Order: sequence, then C-alpha cells, then structure tokens
Amino acid sequence: MTIYFYAADEVPYGCFSNFSGHGFDLDGHRWTTSEHYFQAQKFPGSRHADLIRRAATPLRAAELGRDRSRPLRRDWERVKDDVMRQAVTAKFAAHADIRAILLDTGDEELVEDTSTDHYWGRGSSGTGKNMLGRILMRTRTRLRADLTQHANTRDRRQRRAH
Repeated sequence: MTIYFYAADEVPYGCFSNFSGHGFDLDGHRWTTSEHYFQAQKFPGSRHADLIRRAATPLRAAELGRDRSRPLRRDWERVKDDVMRQAVTAKFAAHADIRAILLDTGDEELVEDTSTDHYWGRGSSGTGKNMLGRILMRTRTRLRADLTQHANTRDRRQRRAH
C-alpha cells in the first residue's frame, strides 16, 4: 500500500510535510520547520537566509525562498537534494514521536501527493520524481539500521557483563 501525504495537519502522516511544526537545531541555528531550513539554504550566509529562518510561518519561508529577485546560490541544483536530506534527517532525529510514525510505515512507498510539484512530489501526471518521498524512505532505512546497530551493541555489552 502506498502512503500519500501532503498537508502538515493530516493525521498521522502530516509530519512528513516540510511545513509540519517539528523544529530542530542544525548548522548552529534553530529551525522552526524543515521548509525554513531548506529555503534558507538557497542563500547561505546572507541577510535573506536569516530573514527566511525567522519567517513566522513555513508558507512565508517558502515565499521568501522562491523570490527570484535574489540570486540563488550557483550550486543549488547540485546540492538541493543533500540539503533536503540534512533537513529531514535532523527533523526525525529530533522528534521520537514522528520518528516512530516514519518507522511504523514499514516498507511502504511514501509519496508526496501534490499535483503542482513534479520534482519533490508526484506531480499532476502521477509520474513525478517524488524526491521528498524517496528521501523519507532512505531516512527510514537509515533510522532502522541505526536502531538495529544500537540493539546489537547493547546485546553484546549485556552478554559481556554476565
């Protein structure tokens, strides 16, 4: 079964949205949402990036980040997937409740259900790249591997202690 998500207020999968109110610390700053982080990284080290970081809502952060009157960093197309991966990783590392929701999806396909975004979501044709869904699934795999490694380490320590 494919799990579709989009709006931040959807239960239980709204937490997969970049607009969900699950803040985290990354790169020496507090980020209200992963959308704030992602949009600010288009203009690193600038006053505009700080303005985006302090935006009152994720929608406002997105509007500021999409403002083409300011030049994007030159390497944006090359780094944007890594920036999203960093944001998603930090968000789920910081919140046990949504980490559990992500892990509870098992091996299901996760798809951002938006008709307007063919890169991050499935797009109007349903054949978009779904990069946000892919990043979430990779994050889920890494979290699961980390939990397994942690459990194995704990078991080894307990065996040695006996």
